[in-house]
Amino acid sequence: MDKKEILKRVDHTLLKAYATWEDIVTLCEEAIANETASVCVPPAYIKRIHDTYGEKITICTVVGFPLGYSVTEAKIAETRKAIEDGADEIDMVVNISDVKNGLYQKVEEEIRALKEVCKDKILKVIIETCYLTNDEKIAMCKAVTDAGADYIKTSTGFGTGGAAIEDIRLFKKHIGPNVKIKAAGGISTREDLEAFVKEGCDRIGTSRAVGLLQ
Repeated sequence: MDKKEILKRVDHTLLKAYATWEDIVTLCEEAIANETASVCVPPAYIKRIHDTYGEKITICTVVGFPLGYSVTEAKIAETRKAIEDGADEIDMVVNISDVKNGLYQKVEEEIRALKEVCKDKILKVIIETCYLTNDEKIAMCKAVTDAGADYIKTSTGFGTGGAAIEDIRLFKKHIGPNVKIKAAGGISTREDLEAFVKEGCDRIGTSRAVGLLQ
């Protein structure tokens, strides 16, 4: 598979707690040079990236990350601030406790509330598959679809497991036609990248893709 075909789907990611501005600059320069879909960065760096690179780069950030149990009002505030600072895409984490408690309607309402803030900005919904049963994953496919989000995403990369091909296949059976798929977490080889693209992932979240495809 052509590396450009893969890279245009990659959210080039750096979400470590100790990421420095020098690290972020390296990430952004790599993203621009390799024409990745976006950089996925901590919220605290959005404005500086936007002020430095302007329209050269698409900025993705995270909300309610990585545990998801912030209250909805806090996630709304995070989302508004991120967009105000220059974010183009939001990757939110669902309230996993609500999912485990079967409060699927509540989860859907939270996703819908964030999509209303995002408007035409892209909203990706991280459901953290490693903690969920198949029935819960299917319920999240429905919630993401009914709430009008743009993507369902497998993982934060901070949980006990990452993306799995089986989950991508499950998603494809149960999401609506307007929902795309993002795989993230543990994608560490070129073979992994190619496999997830072939399975139909429109985005892949990884810090490794640029290096793997050199």
